[in-house]
Amino acid sequence: MIFNKHTARKTAEVLLQVNAIKLSPSAPFTWASGWKSPIYCDNRIILSFPPIRNYIRETMAKDIEKQYGKPDVIAGVATGAIGIGMLVAEYLGLPFIYVRPEAKSHGRQNQIEGFAQKGQNVVVVEDLISTGKSSLNAVKALREAGLNVKGMIAIFSYGFNVANENFEKEKVTLHTLSNYENLIEQAVETNYVSQSEVQTLTDWNANPSEWNAI
Repeated sequence: MIFNKHTARKTAEVLLQVNAIKLSPSAPFTWASGWKSPIYCDNRIILSFPPIRNYIRETMAKDIEKQYGKPDVIAGVATGAIGIGMLVAEYLGLPFIYVRPEAKSHGRQNQIEGFAQKGQNVVVVEDLISTGKSSLNAVKALREAGLNVKGMIAIFSYGFNVANENFEKEKVTLHTLSNYENLIEQAVETNYVSQSEVQTLTDWNANPSEWNAI
């Protein structure tokens, strides 16, 4: 769920401004999964814009303290959330670790990089939530290492039902700065998309795996 409507609309605004999110109903993108999509999101782009990355950093940090209290450590999910996660940890004056998709096959064979101790409270930072599978894989690794995952905060979520189900199943609390619903509202208000394109965007979000561009 989003923290509040104002933050959701403001975050959507800045993501559209720097093309971290692109909407293209008439010329859909193809995701790595093979899905056709009228939206593409790459929140790593915000790291190249200091005022915007500072806004995201400070908003995330303050919302973490408000929702979870101050944890012992911040964990970023590799690779997309390493940068913003580290900025949030720096703002809060906390240690930072990050979680790989899987353990390295060489060296120390770490999946979790950085120092954390069993029993510490950790909040996980993500850049984007789609199905939630990779995000929850990171939570699993942290829990197996003996860390207490208080919850997760992400910049943006597509708002898929499957993600909500996955997080509920794993008993992980998720909050996001913005989501698909507020993004579309902002895009319409600023004439980024037309009213006629909204139905296409809505249809895709309702059933992304089966959606075909027309």
